[in-house]
Amino acid sequence: MAFHRLLEEVGGLGRFQVLQMALLSAFCLVVYTHMLLENFTAVVPAHRCWVSILDNDTALANGTAILGQDALLRVSIPLDSDLRPEKCRRFLRPQWQLLHLNGTLSNASEPATEPCVDGWVYDRTSFSSTIVTEVRGLFTCCKFTAWSLRITQVMNPRHHWDLVCDSQSLNSVAKFSFMAGTVVGGIILGHLSDRWLAESVRWLIITNKPEKGLKELRKAAYVNGKKDAGDALTMEVLRSTMRDELEAAQTRPRVSDLFRTPNLRKRMCVLCFVRLAVCIPFYGLALHLQHLGTNIFLFQVLFGAVNFPANYVAFLALNHLGRRVSQVLFTFSMGSFIVAITFVPQEMQTLRLVLSTLGVGFSSAALMGSFVHGNELTPTVIRVTASGIIGAVGNVGAALAPLLMILTVYSPHLPWIVYAAVSFISGLVVFLLPETKNQPLPDSIQDVEKERKGSQKGRREDGFMKVTRF
Repeated sequence: MAFHRLLEEVGGLGRFQVLQMALLSAFCLVVYTHMLLENFTAVVPAHRCWVSILDNDTALANGTAILGQDALLRVSIPLDSDLRPEKCRRFLRPQWQLLHLNGTLSNASEPATEPCVDGWVYDRTSFSSTIVTEVRGLFTCCKFTAWSLRITQVMNPRHHWDLVCDSQSLNSVAKFSFMAGTVVGGIILGHLSDRWLAESVRWLIITNKPEKGLKELRKAAYVNGKKDAGDALTMEVLRSTMRDELEAAQTRPRVSDLFRTPNLRKRMCVLCFVRLAVCIPFYGLALHLQHLGTNIFLFQVLFGAVNFPANYVAFLALNHLGRRVSQVLFTFSMGSFIVAITFVPQEMQTLRLVLSTLGVGFSSAALMGSFVHGNELTPTVIRVTASGIIGAVGNVGAALAPLLMILTVYSPHLPWIVYAAVSFISGLVVFLLPETKNQPLPDSIQDVEKERKGSQKGRREDGFMKVTRF
């Protein structure tokens, strides 16, 4: 392989590549932590209806406090099926008789209840404030006078966002809005920003920018301590070594070319669906720690720690089992653990913690497999564009993940069943893609169209095979 030979001369994996990866990883780390903030800024704390005899200072001063908080809570708030105070309803009036009936009613009639018309009281032990409990702030009222526009600002301390009960779906909408910003930002800023990291030399050459490619090759050689190899690189050497690639680069591909030819169009559609289907359960687990267990801090630490061994396991599997088999293994394992989490009772916190951590690990491995497989299936001349489109579709899946939590109004298990279902489907769809382990990397769209049912074993150039590195 011509380019492979050039890359080995300047250092295929040296100090230059390590520095680039470290710098890129630092920025990715900052971005990812912002996404995970939703686990803490959008926590729904324990809550109950606001009731006068419990939460009104005047009522407490009149003597009701002598009964104690538990007694007042019992006569004010009904119990749910788990014998815990209801979160969304209160008695229409205090049920004093409940203090003498050991918590049960003597007849079949149930006391009248009503929604939390006066707001909620939140447990602020772990979180003093979240978007659920946040005060709405200043309410600005405007009115015209004879001479001017008067603006009046009123602060009501009992007006909160209150994203609970009938408004609980707005919490998912808030997360969706945040994740939807990544879709828009990725599309817009991807075009507006300059690439200050070193660009892919191979891409520069293939896209008919050999001068820039030569400059980056020399930079890599100098940083990697191979100054002599860098000085020996000239435009003549580059053109003679990569003659075929430069000839193929005369026609600059367009975005529409990704969907113009049948083979590449099929690959793009399948890759986009797989990335979407993998991102939905991945972010479904990552953004909903509170639905998995009570100690979200421990969950977050374990979820972050499991990514390192998960990615290493993914590397080994992709190397030995191939891309397709590995992705099927990862996605089916991810779906199986999500199903298991769905039906494990909340009381079994340790088991839920183990299953959730394993589910996140396999989802991370599945995402890595999707990245590798997608990059190896798209031609070099338009790989950056293809990766951007596939990544944007993945961001759509990340945005849909919290939005699916609205389905909890029908069943608390329904969103998790959907997460598991898309995991299984993505594993099956992967078989529509060709295996790329030890297979030629396509340089042009024509290379993709020449591949028929995996019969092409690769083409030889200058005695080298252009294949994936592992």
